[in-house]
Amino acid sequence: MPSARPPLPPVRLRPDAELARAALAAPVLARAVRLARWAGPGRPAGAGGELAGAELAAAVEVLGLAGHEDGEARARRAWRAALGAGLVEVRGGLPGAGAGGVVAAGEALPLVTRGGPRDVLGLWSDALEAVCAETPAPAGRGGVPRAGAAGPDPRAGAAGPDPRAEAAFLGEVLAALYRLTVSENGPGGSGGGPVPLPALAASVIVPDGMGEPTDDVLEQVSGAMTHLDGRFRALAETGLVEYRPVDRALLADEAPEEPEPGELDEDDVARYGMVRLTPLGLYGLRRRLSASGVSAPAVGDLAGRDAGELLAAVGGYPPQAARAETGRWLAGRDPLDAARALLAAAKGADSGSPLRRLHCQQALALVGDGAEPAVREVLDDPELGGLARVWLAERGAADVPPPPEPMVFWLAVDTIAAHLDADGDPDALRDLVEGLAGRHGGFFDQVWRVEHPSTPEVLEAVGRLHRDRRVAKDARKAAFRARSRVGARA
Repeated sequence: MPSARPPLPPVRLRPDAELARAALAAPVLARAVRLARWAGPGRPAGAGGELAGAELAAAVEVLGLAGHEDGEARARRAWRAALGAGLVEVRGGLPGAGAGGVVAAGEALPLVTRGGPRDVLGLWSDALEAVCAETPAPAGRGGVPRAGAAGPDPRAGAAGPDPRAEAAFLGEVLAALYRLTVSENGPGGSGGGPVPLPALAASVIVPDGMGEPTDDVLEQVSGAMTHLDGRFRALAETGLVEYRPVDRALLADEAPEEPEPGELDEDDVARYGMVRLTPLGLYGLRRRLSASGVSAPAVGDLAGRDAGELLAAVGGYPPQAARAETGRWLAGRDPLDAARALLAAAKGADSGSPLRRLHCQQALALVGDGAEPAVREVLDDPELGGLARVWLAERGAADVPPPPEPMVFWLAVDTIAAHLDADGDPDALRDLVEGLAGRHGGFFDQVWRVEHPSTPEVLEAVGRLHRDRRVAKDARKAAFRARSRVGARA
């Protein structure tokens, strides 16, 4: 009974205002704004809009980077970010300036002080893209490592790195970092724990299904680490990540012999580089992935959708995220109207309906007492009556009518079907199966007759999961009878 699931868990993003403040505080954007205000109209720029010579030296001074080992590189990066974000633009050419041009204020510059949070985040995103588009120095022998393949990349030759290969590789790495972050951190999604650089590199270099990496693959991972060390040093200035660089002693000829993996402690691992996605970075990479067509949901995306879309989507969410998304959906809705909409959306005999009913019941728990009239309205519904009785009983409601026997067994099948589709804790699923099967005398003599589309699959699952061999055998026999019954009616 498969259901459509998002390829990535939903994340809870920080408020736009908080993210915008972080964006303005990020070194690259802060420096880009400072350079845009410093450049003013009429400052000369190179043919490609770059600052060079005396202008670059002046920019380094303005940014307070004089004396820094990579002061010029940081100033160039900030200037590219200013151009990419539209804070400055280069127009025309000065007489006698050759192919150069002159600087003018960009149309986006006023947004720094007059724009809203979304405007600021747009500027930051454009600045981030400018930094991502940098083509760094060659990554050493073989050029850009290839995702999912061993050996040097033939696309990097004497002409230097291929910008398209650079962009594709960095995109794969950032997507992998996002996946590792949201998978590790769950729906809280505010950054997660730090990811060791070797693990991140391996996640895009080592082919799927490879057991022990070959020497060629390990060499690719090592080359990727060296390559990514420089990239993440630059990306840390954007506020996308917090980065602990690779210990330079490990890259030097006199570096000590590396310990065996089993001997590495946390400090040893950290020496090889650690990268953590920030809350701003989580926002930025989700935006980047969404723009490329990847489904990267965020909590709150479904707030304006109908009840059917909500129940269908949260069926693939982790429990905490499903609860948070449902809470957002309920906010501002009339409780009784919301309850009726949820119950109507939960009906059906399709493969996803058991999981919809499970999430409907959980959503009704969030609605509270306001849902009771709607719940009582479906007490006689063959698909919703069992759910309604459970909900009312859990709230201590009075005069709840006892369910007819067919409804009891139908609800048992529907409940197991929903939890099978939810892919939850296997031990909890086994306990549920054993509890429901043992609660009723003659369970298997009755349940194979239940008019539920999932009856055969549920009985087969009971046969697999139940720890009592005799009961498991009875379940398999009942599953065979259920399938024969369905086949005879087809």
